[in-house]
Amino acid sequence: MAEQKKSEIQTIEILRDELIAAPIEIVFESLLEQLGPNMEKPDGSKTPMKLEAWPGGRWFRDLGDENGHYWASVQAIKRPTLLEFNGPLFMSYAAANNVQYRLSEEGGKTRLTFAHRGMGLILPEHLEGVTRGWGYLYDQVRERAERHGKH
Repeated sequence: MAEQKKSEIQTIEILRDELIAAPIEIVFESLLEQLGPNMEKPDGSKTPMKLEAWPGGRWFRDLGDENGHYWASVQAIKRPTLLEFNGPLFMSYAAANNVQYRLSEEGGKTRLTFAHRGMGLILPEHLEGVTRGWGYLYDQVRERAERHGKH
């Protein structure tokens, strides 16, 4: 007989906003690279992703042999000022998430604004660990863009 359990809906909101010392086009391309083939966890282990950078494109982890994990669809893309996703992300349960990267130029630098908003039956370990993971990814984008911006 199936077990019935009552779970509460959780929400999550993570926001970050800062200037990156690189041109907007370089920051946008660095973002695509970091979210795609150069994705890694905070411990440095590689988790390469596929990112189909067009409206409706998939963002997923390809494990080969037609195995993998779907994260989201590209909800909106306006090069080089917006990249937005909608999907379950790394949550393999009832959850909906929206992730948005907005970019704007400010005095030769790029303001990168990040927002992750979600709701669902979000596990406590995801609530705790997701801020660190997004922060690491954001820092990797900044470092990549600033490195490329100097060349």
